[in-house]
Amino acid sequence: MIKTVGIVFKDGGRIYVFDPNNYELSIGDKVIVETERGFQFGTVSTEIIEKSKGDLKNSLKQVLRLATDKDIEQYESNLVAAQEAFKECEKLIKKYNLNMKLIDASFTFEREQLMFHFLADSRIDFRELAKNLASKYRTRIELRQIGVRDKAKEIGGIGPCGQILCCKKFLENFDSVSINMAKCQNLSLNPNKINGSCGRLLCCLTYENDIYEESRKGLPSIGEKIRIGEKEGKVIDLNILKKTYTIKTDADEYITMDVKK
Repeated sequence: MIKTVGIVFKDGGRIYVFDPNNYELSIGDKVIVETERGFQFGTVSTEIIEKSKGDLKNSLKQVLRLATDKDIEQYESNLVAAQEAFKECEKLIKKYNLNMKLIDASFTFEREQLMFHFLADSRIDFRELAKNLASKYRTRIELRQIGVRDKAKEIGGIGPCGQILCCKKFLENFDSVSINMAKCQNLSLNPNKINGSCGRLLCCLTYENDIYEESRKGLPSIGEKIRIGEKEGKVIDLNILKKTYTIKTDADEYITMDVKK
């Protein structure tokens, strides 16, 4: 078993797993960690948890130290500098007439890299933009195109259920969601009912999909012709979780059947 701890780099951001490096860490502690991008300032978001080595996809990078007052000061300075870089990048986007929407900007802790996230409907040739930014900030520039789900996660909001958006509250990664999941759960295919704030299919369609797929076994389809004794009719309604279906016979009778019987 290996000790692990979850770290986030911004509010509502993805939780990354690190080796606590024998530090006694608590939720909310500020730390400096090593990442592929360089050193980063992060916040502990989980308790220290023991995991099997087989559950980890890659070897873990370590928490380097608890953040000092000087580290916190540097981090806050980086936030201010990143906001200034954001504004400068927006000006350059207009100058080069690029069809992209800038989302955020962030420096690594030691300003070895400056990353920008943006939205765009198609591929963008931002070579001149990156060259100009690199010349101005004298650091490695990365411009990364993200999707509308990432944007919703960044902004947050309230879902149709009345709760904070799942992507903002706890989802680390986005699972694949298909229209077949809505059909399997016998939901109305009205986009206003099955799409989230991002305009894509609701992430929560995946939560109970396996249960619905299992419960649907043995059930007929809506519109299917069924014969019961001497009577014949058409399936007009399903109750998937109860595993029942309703038939309207040719004689306008309504019969509810249970597939378990």
